[in-house]
Amino acid sequence: MLRIAKQTRLKPVGIIDRAVKFFGEGGEGLRETERGSCCISFEGIGGYVAVSVVDEDRHRTVDVETREFEYQAKQFLQKL
Repeated sequence: MLRIAKQTRLKPVGIIDRAVKFFGEGGEGLRETERGSCCISFEGIGGYVAVSVVDEDRHRTVDVETREFEYQAKQFLQKL
């Protein structure tokens, strides 16, 4: 299991949209299991990815927790 975070100036809705494109059916092919205004979760192939966003004054902190998709989680945060 891996838990990593990154700060960005992107808006929360944009971060969630990017997570869907990266981890969802058009990307890694994972199934979306939960979505809120600040978080989204995916499952598939024996693992999971959970992305959450904390909206702060001038930036957002994106937290990604994963099992079996450590490399992909790092790639996702690099692209933000």
